[in-house]
Amino acid sequence: MKTKIYLVDDHSVIRYGLRMLLEGVEELEIVGEAGSASEALSEISKLKPDVILMDISLPDLSGIQATREIKRLWPDISVIALTIHEDKEYFFKMLDAGASGYVPKKAAPEELLKAIMIVRSGDVYLYPSLAKLLVRDYIQDQDEEYEKSSEDLTPRQKEVLTLLGEGISNQEIAEQLNISPNTVARHRENIMEKLNLHNRTELVKYAIKKGYIEI
Repeated sequence: MKTKIYLVDDHSVIRYGLRMLLEGVEELEIVGEAGSASEALSEISKLKPDVILMDISLPDLSGIQATREIKRLWPDISVIALTIHEDKEYFFKMLDAGASGYVPKKAAPEELLKAIMIVRSGDVYLYPSLAKLLVRDYIQDQDEEYEKSSEDLTPRQKEVLTLLGEGISNQEIAEQLNISPNTVARHRENIMEKLNLHNRTELVKYAIKKGYIEI
């Protein structure tokens, strides 16, 4: 079954370029596009896309507001921010709004395709160089956060936490550790419960803060 993609960008040239790129991928199907958030919100319920590529700067609602509304109404739809903005303010606001990925428009086409496949599988995609820089800066500004102890984690959970923090998908972790993806998912759920974390982004920040991975 093909992954259904919906494009939201106020520049028609950008949407045209994305369509040309994605229509050449057999596993993907472009089901619609919009130049504004309001137009997108009116069409999504009818088109039922799996993944939305969302610009942040739109003429009516921002991509942040639109993402928050989309996740409220259709929580199963994955949103990837595809934007020129590369600063931590927009990055974390989009993730807090419910985005499953963040890709700068300067990224190579294969990075965008990788992001689509990863979020479609239920994981979060963070553009590597951007994510590590922003997470580092964010953590340095948040001294009061992440004082939770990792002493209760098992050696295997610490291993999984490290790999999750590096942005590796569940499938890749399963292959690397020679366990099933379902086992990885259970480890992640147990880690988040023990540490009182709520999403993949918090796991990444915790892993860096506690030294499981290095910037």
